[in-house]
Amino acid sequence: MVPPKPVRRLVLAPLVPLLTVLLAVSLPLTLLAAAVASTFLPGRWRALRVLYFVLIGLVVESVMLVWLLLLWVGSGFGRHLREPVWQQRHYTAMSRYLEAILRTGTRVFRVGFDVDLDDLAGAPRIADDPVIVLARHAGPGDSFLLVAALLRLHRRPRIVLKSAMQWAPAIDIGLNRLPSYFVPPHAPRGTGTAAVRALAADMTAGDALVIFPEGKNYTPQRRRTSIDKLEEQGRHAEAEAAREMRHVLTPRSSGAIAALEGAPTADVAFVAHTGLEQFITLADLWRGLPVDADVTAKAWLVPRPELPRVRAAQEAWLQWWWRRIDAWLVDHFGTEVVPDAVVEELAGSDVEPAPE
Repeated sequence: MVPPKPVRRLVLAPLVPLLTVLLAVSLPLTLLAAAVASTFLPGRWRALRVLYFVLIGLVVESVMLVWLLLLWVGSGFGRHLREPVWQQRHYTAMSRYLEAILRTGTRVFRVGFDVDLDDLAGAPRIADDPVIVLARHAGPGDSFLLVAALLRLHRRPRIVLKSAMQWAPAIDIGLNRLPSYFVPPHAPRGTGTAAVRALAADMTAGDALVIFPEGKNYTPQRRRTSIDKLEEQGRHAEAEAAREMRHVLTPRSSGAIAALEGAPTADVAFVAHTGLEQFITLADLWRGLPVDADVTAKAWLVPRPELPRVRAAQEAWLQWWWRRIDAWLVDHFGTEVVPDAVVEELAGSDVEPAPE
């Protein structure tokens, strides 16, 4: 449950710079403690790496909050926030914020990137057209990577994300001033699709609406659970189709189709990535430090004239593309169709896995 807005603004936001100051003041002691702890922990200076990431993260968050405050004051205490010039200044701030976080994460976690999003840059016509980005969701920080990449391409992201992200003050304040939609838990049926349709409706040149059709971060257990639910509902053909996809969750079509309806001239981009699947939880990330991972991403751009127009055909088309993404992932995992993380989680489960 996310705290109400007054609590987030008056308690959570001021807490960040306060924690930053406290950590900076106590840094000699915390450095010593982290150095001692690192000698007893496996991995290379694990505790020191985490301390460094937390410290830089708090500094970046604090600077971003001050920047957002100055933007609010400069915009006439919020009166002109929705004007294009102030929207662009917020996108610039968000870009700097994400780049700082990612640079720090790259050093701490030793992550390399091979991101092929050239299709999203495209020819001049395509680069100017609005685009709906449908992305796979797996591993920590993949949404940060995608949004940062879009900002580098001079796109203005509009993001559909979980309301829990509002626990992070800079994301909460920044994205609530930009076109975005925080999906509330247990919202009435149809609320989300209506919000996504409205979010897409006024897209113009340079805008990019980011949606994760799977709804949740991929984990092997969630994949199994979704298949079991389909079987319980008697949707055996859909369950079999989901079972054939090994590295993705079955996409939910309602949000994607609502975006297509709201932005009838927008192109569509599909984005897949691999490299972070083994870090299912924060505990996995802690145990794996430094992760020494290489993240590979690929985008495919589909011009609007190539999209099906009938809803049933659009649903089938989305499923086809998710199977293609899964095939791309299989190629990157090599001959072992199921990655080690999947095998280990299934082996440790109390429930018998569904037959493959």
